[in-house]
Amino acid sequence: MNDALQEKIKLLPDKPGVYRMYNANGEIIYVGKAVNLKNRVSQYFHKQTNPKVAAMVSHIADFSYIITSNETEALTLESNLIKANKPRYNIMLKDDKHFPYVRLDVKKPYPRFEVVRRVQQDGARYFGPYLSAIALRDALKAIRDLFPVRHCKKDIQKAINRRERPCLMYHLGKCCAPCSGNVTEEAYRALLESVCSFLEGHTKPVTELLTTQMQEAADAMDFEKAAQLRDRIRAIEGLGEKQRAILTNGADSDVLAFARDDMDAVVFVLFVRGGKVIGSAQMGMRCTDESPGEVMASFLKQYYVDSGAIPKEIILHETPDDMQAIGRWLSEQKGRKVELVCPQRGPKRAQAEMAYKNGMDAIYKARELEHRAWERGEGAMLRLCELIGVDVLPERMECYDNSHMQGRDSVGAMVVFTQGKPDNKAYRRFKIKAETDGDDYLAMREVLTRRFERAAAGDEKWTQLPDLLVVDGGIGQLHVAQEVLERFGLDIPAIGLAEKHEIIILPDGSELVLDAHDGALHLLERIRDEAHRFAITYHRSLRAKTALFSVLDEIEGVGDKRKRALFDAFITLDAIKAADVDTLAAASGMNKTVAQTVYNYFHP
Repeated sequence: MNDALQEKIKLLPDKPGVYRMYNANGEIIYVGKAVNLKNRVSQYFHKQTNPKVAAMVSHIADFSYIITSNETEALTLESNLIKANKPRYNIMLKDDKHFPYVRLDVKKPYPRFEVVRRVQQDGARYFGPYLSAIALRDALKAIRDLFPVRHCKKDIQKAINRRERPCLMYHLGKCCAPCSGNVTEEAYRALLESVCSFLEGHTKPVTELLTTQMQEAADAMDFEKAAQLRDRIRAIEGLGEKQRAILTNGADSDVLAFARDDMDAVVFVLFVRGGKVIGSAQMGMRCTDESPGEVMASFLKQYYVDSGAIPKEIILHETPDDMQAIGRWLSEQKGRKVELVCPQRGPKRAQAEMAYKNGMDAIYKARELEHRAWERGEGAMLRLCELIGVDVLPERMECYDNSHMQGRDSVGAMVVFTQGKPDNKAYRRFKIKAETDGDDYLAMREVLTRRFERAAAGDEKWTQLPDLLVVDGGIGQLHVAQEVLERFGLDIPAIGLAEKHEIIILPDGSELVLDAHDGALHLLERIRDEAHRFAITYHRSLRAKTALFSVLDEIEGVGDKRKRALFDAFITLDAIKAADVDTLAAASGMNKTVAQTVYNYFHP
């Protein structure tokens, strides 16, 4: 610790606040809060037994602080500064998720329901969180179908003053049209209460009402309306079935558990609203060897500072550090009492244990998915390098395939895999210029020659060369590829994949047959199949164009330019046949006379 830091520590106040640690480059490397700034900051410069703290202190070149009026205010400021600066040595919430909520501004005379991502202390009512877009869409659709509340953004009072006519939604029975002035605020508020009750999970009154209406419609022989009401009932019941009851007291709570292994750490959350689990989420944490109490305290401060509605009760698997202070801070954030509980037994402990087990399972599944992705990508490439005798992992792989129909409309395709994954933007296609008559070798030679000619000419789109070249075919196609590479002086390994028996043709001409479950073979099959698909798609588009042109060739007065104009305007032959004279004449390059000729040809 240098003399300047010693002097600054002596001048620290005995007051609550937030401090920031800086490195020699002036970057914030840590943010913390303190009940007593002098005591807390000076502790860092005593002998440290925690390796992480010792490492951080070794990089501290300066610090600054902000005095707050109390510890609760310091907690809010600390959370905001951590989110804004993402200091290296702070425990960080990796996933800054903000789930959507449905908001109702009850202070307005004729409020509407809207979707928001932030819950604010503005006196409005919030419903949620909705953990998936599908669940949110279902809820909004149910409101539109079942309750005639307004969804438009128009100024209701202006509309009333102007005596505007109701919109289409009113005539469809999906809006009561408060803009017409015929709906009192009291009646509209009563309707809103029904919607709020529905959003809070009380679906039974709605289904009972709809069941009565369905029966009345059936009795009146209006079976179409009865069927619509039946579908609405099923949709609402389906929404309810997506929730699983685990409580009986109708409480709102979040159940949190911290889980980690040697490599990863997550906080798993169960969202309980109205006594039902409405969903779950797992959020990754950037931490090392901190205690579960430290991690949980950091999570609570970062997650609840500005995202999501704070429930009345937060059930924890582990007791967080500064639990009482965080409880007071959350209560102030919510504007009413928030309980932090860490149960040791009973149903709530069972919920916390369930959250913990789900957190550990989430880590395991994420690890398995990462491993499988590695096996399909980098692992498969390592295996392939070992088989074909290449020392450097191929960053870029290119695969070539040709397609034709009885020697006509020959095309070639170049597909690129970067780090074992398709790189669609780098795909290229070729229309074969030479008369190949179905000769795959000639087509392959032209495609490869044109590809490397453009690279040699310095075309930016073609200058990045492959680390491994794959051709769809056997020894003949591979020899063609090697000849072209030698012609351009390129030392790029090339292999072939014969489709019939999935035989790999190595650069020296030898053959290799792999087990059907081998990752290297799967990688080659994926890039070969992608090249095959890309080539066939292009070939089919050319063939359709050729088929169209062949018919139009028989029509007098339709040359190449007009054929192109008709194809661009109508795409298909059926569309041209169905067009009238005026529509045909409107195409670029056409006139009334030729349009009449074309029409007469298809309508003799």
